[in-house]
Amino acid sequence: MAKTYLVNGKVYVGRQFEEKTLCMENGKLTVLEALCDTADGTVFDAQGLKVVPGFIDTHSHGAVGVDVNGAAAEDLEKISCFMASKGTTSWLCSVLTDTQEQTEWCIGQFKRHRAMEQNGAELVGIHLEGPFLAKEYKGAMPEHLLKKNDIPLVKHYQKLAEGNIRYITISPELDGVQDMIPTLRELGIVVGIGHSGATYDQAMSAIAQGATVGTHVGNAMRLFHQHEPAIFGAVMESDVYCETICDGRHLVPGSVRMYAKCKGLDRIVAITDSIMAAGLPDGNYHLGVNDVVVIDGDAKLASNGTRAGSTLTQDVALKNMLKWLPNTLEEILPTLSENPARAMNLWDRKGSIETGKDADLVLLDEEANVVHVFARSKRVK
Repeated sequence: MAKTYLVNGKVYVGRQFEEKTLCMENGKLTVLEALCDTADGTVFDAQGLKVVPGFIDTHSHGAVGVDVNGAAAEDLEKISCFMASKGTTSWLCSVLTDTQEQTEWCIGQFKRHRAMEQNGAELVGIHLEGPFLAKEYKGAMPEHLLKKNDIPLVKHYQKLAEGNIRYITISPELDGVQDMIPTLRELGIVVGIGHSGATYDQAMSAIAQGATVGTHVGNAMRLFHQHEPAIFGAVMESDVYCETICDGRHLVPGSVRMYAKCKGLDRIVAITDSIMAAGLPDGNYHLGVNDVVVIDGDAKLASNGTRAGSTLTQDVALKNMLKWLPNTLEEILPTLSENPARAMNLWDRKGSIETGKDADLVLLDEEANVVHVFARSKRVK
């Protein structure tokens, strides 16, 4: 791939904006001084726009009419292209608790997609949301498919996925599940805790064993009480990353402000938890085996009104945080880039604008609208 020089941009390096030229070649970045020779490549004029790292969504169940649990490889590419148009250049497909046969099929489609030419966001791994989750906090999980301890099953999935199961959410209070954590980490899987009624002590024990993420914190989990801080209190007190859905529904603005103040912005991971309705009008959809109704952009189970994922995109999450938080763009950007990269062990190649990292770039105007997007050097918007 020929060199492309991005010039005249305000480039986000070292958590501040500076005048730099960026060279993109073979999917990788080189950071250069603003005035440098660009004669050996094509030039893209950023025209004063802000150049920031591509966003990373570590928790998504779908978009544009595609549900991850039923997505063929070509459908995963549809999600990837839609996400790229919103500034997301990397994502994890979140596979909802399902039958072993269907989970295996999803893993197979992930591998097929990896082998295809990709023209959108990079699908960097699989997130297993279940099946080791508490029935009382199942949310949209099918109760009859939930399990307790089953390490052989996870080993089987990880072998089938060729090591690409990057993240799993578990409920640490279930019999034997907490004992799985060291083995899960040995398998190269980041462990999140959620869909859980764990006590404070149970959650803190899981964190001590190696859990490093709280899954969509405040939703589908036991909440804080002054006599039992529970899993929510443990996530707030500890150093684990805090998945935060900034849609104004799962979390209202005051909750997002509280999370940011309690955790610090360096521990907030701004996810979407999006479902197939993202990018589409209100209507009837599904999430895994569940029927979902979306009214005014709010997704709920048709059966009982339980909230079932979101229709959020990361560009909207950014704008919401800019409205709701007292922080600057420079301070908020890591919640969409650096933090998820670090949380998912992608920091060696993603999450910041540095020489040698992937050429994943988003160009924003003064109102933080996504204007242009590059994914691994390729212009995708």
